[in-house]
Amino acid sequence: METLAPLYRVCLIGPECTGKTTIAARLAERYQTVWVPEYAREYAAAVARPLVAEDADPIARGQLALEDVLAPSATALLILDTDLLSTFVYARHYYGSAPEWIEPLLPTRLANLYLLFSLDVDFAPDEVRDPTADRHAIHDAMRSTLDALNARYERVGGAWEERVVQVIDAIERAW
Repeated sequence: METLAPLYRVCLIGPECTGKTTIAARLAERYQTVWVPEYAREYAAAVARPLVAEDADPIARGQLALEDVLAPSATALLILDTDLLSTFVYARHYYGSAPEWIEPLLPTRLANLYLLFSLDVDFAPDEVRDPTADRHAIHDAMRSTLDALNARYERVGGAWEERVVQVIDAIERAW
């Protein structure tokens, strides 16, 4: 079984276009630490085609590798702009299943705190985001997966700056 470095891990999770990346970068600056970007965006840009079920495995492995590479550079806090749980949920949502090795690994890779971003902001399409995604179904699947794993999480919503305040408050209370 894997053992993670003794860092307090905060993972921003939620459907596309809910502010996770922007807020992750701001948190890293505020806490003078590193943040782990979403590997799926990098992967999707690199393959330059619609993603398919076979892409879930390299995306999951890439996300884990990126986290493992960047974690040693973090201070006592590591900010994750998604993690294996998100990859698991997206694979199940889009393809009906995820690579078999992911689900048993989830409990060993859980963040200390998840911040589940709500959908109460406008969707901004770009070359990587899926404008046809059922964001409500993805949000519900993330919430139910967090619940099933007994993961500690708080909901984040409201306007952009309200989200920043909520996230900082949640971290300050939990860490």
